Amino acid sequence: MAQQTARAPRTLATLAGAVLALPLLASSGPAQEGLAELNQTGACVACDLRLVTLRGVEIQGADLTRAILREADMKEVVLPDGKFAKADLRRAELERADLRRSDFSGASMRAVDMEKADLSGAVLDGADLRDADLNGTSLAGARFAGADLRNASLIRAAATGAAFRNAKMDGADLERADLSGADFSGARLPYSDLDRVRAAGASFRGADLTGVRLSSADLSGADLSGADMTDTLLRNTRLPGADLTGVKGLDPRRIIDACGDAQTKLPVGIVLKPCS
Repeated sequence: MAQQTARAPRTLATLAGAVLALPLLASSGPAQEGLAELNQTGACVACDLRLVTLRGVEIQGADLTRAILREADMKEVVLPDGKFAKADLRRAELERADLRRSDFSGASMRAVDMEKADLSGAVLDGADLRDADLNGTSLAGARFAGADLRNASLIRAAATGAAFRNAKMDGADLERADLSGADFSGARLPYSDLDRVRAAGASFRGADLTGVRLSSADLSGADLSGADMTDTLLRNTRLPGADLTGVKGLDPRRIIDACGDAQTKLPVGIVLKPCS
């Protein structure tokens, strides 16, 4: 089984050999045939590749549209510009994978493990990412419009300029994530953890921030106008230049040592100390 755990990245040619030499990588005939097709053409549309091992494989622009990759071992794959629209990646292992600019639109990715993967510029609009592990993942410029990220973990994710418009993110953990310039307009984030996030210039316009924790967060220049901030906690939160006009439910008792400046726009009755 030495080939199965080899550390060196495998090219398509070596992948074909691995399939023939290691039937445990793809125990069923259809899976073997699918991997052979992927090897020969760089595509395997709607193939059933559940439970296969593709660890370290390198394919530019692979087409796995609607493929079933459920519980596949895809750690450290190099698949930039890949096509995974409507694919089934539930519980797949994609730690440290290179998936830059790949298309996961409408994909089923519940409980996928993408820790420390590179998804810069990827498209995940409408994807199901409930319970996903995106800790330490690079998400710069990625799109999650309308995606379902309920209870997903994005601790320390680098999501600068990412778009989460109208995404469902109830109970998500984004602690210490870099959300600078990210767009959460209309997103649902009730009871999510945004402690210590860097969200300068981010937009939460019209977002549901009910019960969200924003302790020690940097929201300099952020747009929170029209957001629902019922039971939101602002403890040691930086808000210079932020726009909180029209926010709903913001309780002064839950604003503890938060600060702003002359450019901060606040609802009537809310006062912040000046930032030092």
